[in-house]
Amino acid sequence: MALKPEASLITGLAVATVVYAVYDHALPSVADSRSAPPNNVTLDKSRQTATLTAAAIVAGVSLIAKDPTIFVIGGTVLIALDFSHRHANAVNPQTNKIASANASVGGVDVAGQVTS
Repeated sequence: MALKPEASLITGLAVATVVYAVYDHALPSVADSRSAPPNNVTLDKSRQTATLTAAAIVAGVSLIAKDPTIFVIGGTVLIALDFSHRHANAVNPQTNKIASANASVGGVDVAGQVTS
């Protein structure tokens, strides 16, 4: 049985806050991510960990409560945060454009190897 609409909305917003907190604690700010070299492997792994953790929380709470509203609200916040961090990690800080997967910044490629 689903929650009452008032309780459903409050619980959904609480789950969205938890999703935000997971991203806040697992990753640097979007501004800091944009200033790092593009396609940073460490940032991407941290983003993946935050995404899986937040998705498990959203799915768990919405399944326990048997309420799709919680899933929709939490999932929307999860997708928005994931997209913003993916985009920030893909942008080259020197050009402010999305870099290709094999881009280099300042003579250093994405794996940290010095290029000529």
